[in-house]
Amino acid sequence: MRIATIQDAGRWDRFASAHPRGHLLQSWAWGALKAEFGWRPVRLALLDGEDIVAGGQILFRRGMGYLPKGPLLLPDSPLWPEWLAACRSIAYRQRAFFLRMEPEWQVGEHPAAGGVVHCPAQAIQPRATIHIDLRPAPDVILAQMKPKWRYNIRLAERKGVVVRAGGEADLRAFYRLSQLTAQRDGFAIHSEVYYRAAWRLLNRDGSAILLMAEHDGRPIASLMAASPRSSPIQSGTGASGGRIAVYLYGASSDEERNRMPNHLLQWQAMLWAKERGCEVYDLWGVPSPADADDQLPEGLLRFKEGFGGRRVQYAGAFDVVYQPLAHRAINWLLARRRRGPTTVSGHAAKAQDV
Repeated sequence: MRIATIQDAGRWDRFASAHPRGHLLQSWAWGALKAEFGWRPVRLALLDGEDIVAGGQILFRRGMGYLPKGPLLLPDSPLWPEWLAACRSIAYRQRAFFLRMEPEWQVGEHPAAGGVVHCPAQAIQPRATIHIDLRPAPDVILAQMKPKWRYNIRLAERKGVVVRAGGEADLRAFYRLSQLTAQRDGFAIHSEVYYRAAWRLLNRDGSAILLMAEHDGRPIASLMAASPRSSPIQSGTGASGGRIAVYLYGASSDEERNRMPNHLLQWQAMLWAKERGCEVYDLWGVPSPADADDQLPEGLLRFKEGFGGRRVQYAGAFDVVYQPLAHRAINWLLARRRRGPTTVSGHAAKAQDV
């Protein structure tokens, strides 16, 4: 067993996509996106010969290392001691005082950390979400929704809402809709430059879609979703084996809301994901009773629950601490930032631009 940092995007993504807990946030493209906004991504791996057997994409910045939806290591893996030793080594070289790990684990799962001290930490990604099973036929997926949601999808079509796949030229309209959403709902949003970078990097191989909902040729709502190639999902979440598509960003106008464009947008995103061979559509963030600081509105939960699906509660985050005093100081600063405006990703509050 040896430690390596992976420099080849294809090699990393083949490992990440084949892992049973793989996720978009552990893809090379996600790390490349964060690299354009102040983070230093390192793809750390344990190798058995030339095979990657465990790893994680770590984002470093300001004394902190962060693994969104990582590491790619099962909770009961015997490789935890080797993995934690590798983390300590890379953290020292990157001058990180601690690593925050937030793996794709459900409540009740804990790392077999071999006695190494780790402490629960404030989650950065949403603590709960809803997964829509895309394996049944479209009419069966519709039948699993609440009747009002099926009605609203048909209503949007009857009222002249047209949904089309957008491109780079539509990002300005998407950003204007995002600004309106932020003003209306009291959210903070990313910059237009960020959304353009997200589209450019996540869509390099057609793995993302920008959907525009229009009425009489005017954009009234939009969303961006992504699904890396061969991205597997965790068993026990309503489907098993297969790819997961993630609803990332959404926005809508103050006008024409009675035409229910957001219902039709989500349905079209599900159909796109199903056509790509995905088995789950992740609605990406609903309020969680496990997170006392959760700032997501309850109305968001009602909207997403209406599409049917299964609510998933994540285990959350934990820190591996190397310098306790610095760890406490950085946590204090992060808590102050969390009390300020939140960043919306798929209408899910996310701190620290991660």
